[in-house]
Parts: sequence; C-alpha cells; structure tokens
Amino acid sequence: MSRPLLTTLLVANRGEIACRVMRTAKAMGLTTVAVHSAIDRDARHSREADIRVDLGGAKAAESYLDIPRLIAAAKASGAQAIHPGYGFLSENAGFARAIEEAGLIFLGPPASAIDAMGSKSAAKALMEVAGVPLVPGYHGEAQDLETFRAAAQRIGYPVLLKATAGGGGKGMKVVEQESQLGEALASAQREALSSFGDARMLVEKYVLKPRHVEIQVFADQHGNCLYLNERDCSIQRRHQKVVEEAPAPGLSPAQRQAMGEAAVRAAQAIGYVGAGTVEFLLDARGEFFFMEMNTRLQVEHPVTEAITGLDLVAWQIRVACGEALPLTQDQVPLHGHAIEVRLYAEDPANDFLPATGHLALYRESAPGEGRRVDSGVCEGDSISPFYDPMLGKLIAWGENREQARLRLLAMLDSFAIGGLKTNIAFLRRILAHRAFAEAELDTGFIPRYQDQLLPAPVALPTAFWQAAGQAFQQSRPACVRADDRHSPWAAATGFRPGVPAQTALHLRCNGEDRALSLNPGSVSARMDGEHLVIEHEGVRRRHLAVRRGQTLYLEWDGELHGVSAFDPIAEADAGHAHQGGMSAPMNGSIVRVLVEVGQVVEAGTQLVVLEAMKMEHSIRAPQAGTVKALYCQEGEMVSEGAALVELEVQEG
Repeated sequence: MSRPLLTTLLVANRGEIACRVMRTAKAMGLTTVAVHSAIDRDARHSREADIRVDLGGAKAAESYLDIPRLIAAAKASGAQAIHPGYGFLSENAGFARAIEEAGLIFLGPPASAIDAMGSKSAAKALMEVAGVPLVPGYHGEAQDLETFRAAAQRIGYPVLLKATAGGGGKGMKVVEQESQLGEALASAQREALSSFGDARMLVEKYVLKPRHVEIQVFADQHGNCLYLNERDCSIQRRHQKVVEEAPAPGLSPAQRQAMGEAAVRAAQAIGYVGAGTVEFLLDARGEFFFMEMNTRLQVEHPVTEAITGLDLVAWQIRVACGEALPLTQDQVPLHGHAIEVRLYAEDPANDFLPATGHLALYRESAPGEGRRVDSGVCEGDSISPFYDPMLGKLIAWGENREQARLRLLAMLDSFAIGGLKTNIAFLRRILAHRAFAEAELDTGFIPRYQDQLLPAPVALPTAFWQAAGQAFQQSRPACVRADDRHSPWAAATGFRPGVPAQTALHLRCNGEDRALSLNPGSVSARMDGEHLVIEHEGVRRRHLAVRRGQTLYLEWDGELHGVSAFDPIAEADAGHAHQGGMSAPMNGSIVRVLVEVGQVVEAGTQLVVLEAMKMEHSIRAPQAGTVKALYCQEGEMVSEGAALVELEVQEG
C-alpha cells in the first residue's frame, strides 16, 4: 500500500522537543501542527507552529496522553504524519497502532518493536537470546513483595527496582538493604502506575561505579541498520541524566565497535525501524551489560548530531517515508567532541524540588561556533506543575573535549533566568569540577562530590549588597527629562534638589534582609545598559543587572540573584507562619495521606505523599509530635505553600 505524500506533520508533544522537531520539519518545507493542553495555549511550541489544535484539559491524561484526541487533531489539521517526540506516548505501542490504523505515518518504530522493548523484562529475555550480556536480575511476572524479597536476597544488595514500562528515572529506586524494600517497592509501583499506567517492576543487581554508555542506532525499511557512535550519560541524579557527551571519553575503537555491533543486533532482532538507543552499563574492566532500549529519539540526540553533522529528525522523516539510509557504517562521521546539559526549573538546594512560576527574566547564551540551545520557553512564560520541568538543553561542540567543556561553561555563564529556581549554578559546578575535567565519570559522580556540587548556602558578602544597592537605585524608574539627559532630573541616582544625596534602602535576597545607606559618590559603580560596572583598584568588572518590575536580577560569582526592596515597618506584623505547620513545597497532587488527626508520630515519619512533575515527594515530620490537623485529602490538587498538616510538637 502506497503511503500518502507527506506535506504536514503533527508533533504530539510539547516543550523543547516539539520546537526542535518543528524546526527541522519547517526546514524541509513541511507544514507544522502543534497540539496543546488548556494551560499550554500560549506556550512556545504552540506559538511557533503553523497550525495548532487545542486538546483541552490540564493534566497529561486529559491532553497529551489522549490518543483519540491526538488522532482527531491530525485529521482535522490535515497532517499525514505524527512525530511523538519523547516522553508521553513516544514508546506506546497502542499509539503507534492507532496512527497506522488511521492511515497516518508514525515517525517511530513499528508497534511490534515498541512492544518487544517496552517491557524491560521481555527485552532482557530477547537480548539473552541475541547473546547480549545482561545484568543479573529478576524480570518475572509475579509482583508481590515476597517474590522481590527472595530475588533481592539471591542477587545481593544493593539492588535497583525499575518500572518494566518505564524510563527517565520514573518508578526507579535503589534499595541498600532489606528493611527498605517494602516502602521502596510500593513507592516505585505508584510512580510507575502514575507515569506509564503500568505498575509492574523488575529488580536487578545495582552495579557499583558503572558508566552509562548508550549507542544511537538507526534502521530503515529496507533491512539496513547502523550505529551512529555512542554517548556517555553517566552524570545522573536519581537515575535521570544531567550531562551527556559524545563520544564516550576513553572508549577505544574496539569497544565502540563491540558495543555498536551488539546494539545493531538488538535492533535487528526486533525488526526495528527509525531512531533508537540501546543503553549499556560499562564497568571499569571494559565489560558492558544491556540495560534497555529506548524506542524513540533521545533527549541527548543533539550531541550525536554535533559529532556526526547529521540531522536525526530529518532522517526520521525520510525513513518513515520509505527512503533508505544515506550512509553505510564505514561512512558514519565522528568529528570532535560535544557535551550537553539539561536545564531544569528546580531547586538543587532543596533536594531538587521542581520549581513552578513565571519566567520574569529569560536570556539564552549568544549563538556562535559550536554553540546550540534547544529550548521550549521564552521570557514571560509560566512553568506549570503538570509537566516535566526541563526548560531546555545547552550543547557545545569543540575540536576536543576540553574545548567543548570550556565553551559550555561560557554558555552557562551568559545564560540568565529570573523568577524561579534553576539548576544553572549546579551544572556549572559539575563542568568546572576537576574530576569532570579529567573525565573521571561514573553514575555515582554527583553523590560522591555532593558537598562540592551542592555547597551549603553562605551569606552574601557586603560587596554584593553594596553592588545590589547601587544597581537597584540606579535602575529605579525616574522622572526623566527626554530633552536634556544631563539634567539632574534625568538621573536615576536618587539625587533630588533639596533632598540629601544619601539614600536608605532595605533590600531582600535569598531570604536575607539588609539595610543600606548609599552615597552615590562613595562607590565606583555605574549602570551601563543592563550591566553594573564596578571599578576597584584599577580592575573593572561587569555584572548583569536587569530590572523586572520591583525585582532586580544581579549576577554575582556566577549566580543570578533576585533582589527586591521592602518596607520594614509595613512588614512588622506580617508574620503568618504558625509553629508546627507543614506546607506544600510545590504545586502538586496529594497521592496519599498516611496519618490521622491525633496520631503520635516520630521525627522523620512519612505524613503525606505529594506528586509533582510525575515524581513522588514525601512530606515527613520534622520532629516528634501529635497530628493536630489535616488540611488535605487524597486526590486533591494543592498549591505551593498550602498548609497540609499541623503538628503539635512534643515539649522537651
């Protein structure tokens, strides 16, 4: 049966991947269609598409996971093909079948291939037949606690619980000892059910100090399959990748070939078509073990594009239309080195809790040679609690690894985000760390260097407050004389005839308050556009200083700080927090309430389980006490700061 001519492509996703797919589609002359939920009506991917279709709803289940609505959107918009992006339905065999049955083109592998690799247990069995090395584990159908307890005892602790239908760290828990197994299994099953609609788990040996190395494979409909080199994704937290690079540092050509050929065998064993990734654990001895196959385009595909010069989305489109792969294995390029970091709206200092809010300031690093930013947001956008908190990706390429690393550091230095917490400073510490610079990589990197990567907060120095005061004062809106810029009325320094030049300011930043007395002539600091220029002992430094409303965003020592002015008299009686109260750390949904009013609890007792960004977060008792009141119930949506539990603290 001949396929229809492809002129219009619908992207069944959101955020940066939707924007990235549409960029290539437009370059190929295709009309692009975006779908969006009710709260994503004005999101960047919706704005950039040629056509957009409103799916309604807010939660993913009501929009981006609703297969009939997506199919209807494709037909209504005239799209002949659907690109699933990653996440959501990208590895859902039912979605692939529904697209095919609707007479549309699915830009992904056959449903049978997704089925084969969608279950980690089934995939392990297939790989065993194909002769691919496996990590010891249990991948059976029985899902009761005792079965997992027996399997863990046989394998030996520590073990890793993984959702059989999962990915992205969802439904994944490391269990160090038997006493932790029950709670970890229950939590992982809930996360898996929420994220994938499937609570089934597997357990396997947790390999110590492994590297995560994955092979990018590509296959066409004519039996051709090749590998496009490898990526090292060892820098992870909670089993979610943070930094990815290609090629893998220290991997020999022989190892690359062995892993690449194993990955191709895996793809061919399931009749694969399109882009896919075969993930391996690589130990210090050079042995590798199959972990899983992701039957979609990966978040980290840009580093492969950077070292090969290929556009993988363009390949997906051409292969889905029946074209053969344009290269043979011997022709696959490998030039230079590329590193990617994932930019998240989250608070690293607060256990990486996802951050929601308004992007009051958003400045991407300037484009240039070897620099790429794939993002899905713009200044003014809102970050909701309903979806993954990734804002975008920064990718740097260089002739060698060190050049790529330094370029990426420079990109991070020039990136500016204000209005909510991000992991920019955390990413910079990783890239600047000696061990990373020397390519000492394994999946335990972040926990091992946690004290250096996540240092305890320190008070901001006096120099910062003086600089903030000058920038705040000079950026304050003034009654400006447009006809005479030299007039004292045109200055934003605080000077007014008949008014003392010294200015008192009360500033707040990072929860710290400071009272300042500023004399415009006492410090050599001046605003130059959106930078504060400070000169001291012949050395001149520039600090980004951008005013947005009543907040000044000032860069200091590589971090951007939001500074606001306040009136201490007006706030004298504004305290509202009551002792013993516990509030929601972010917007989310109450999954479980584990205590009752009147119940006596110990310090650390799990009180409430909150789900946000498809991850579970436990609210625990900070100290021993009695539950005095409950302000939430299971299934309820709560806002950040909402009171959840009131605890009457035990005296003494």
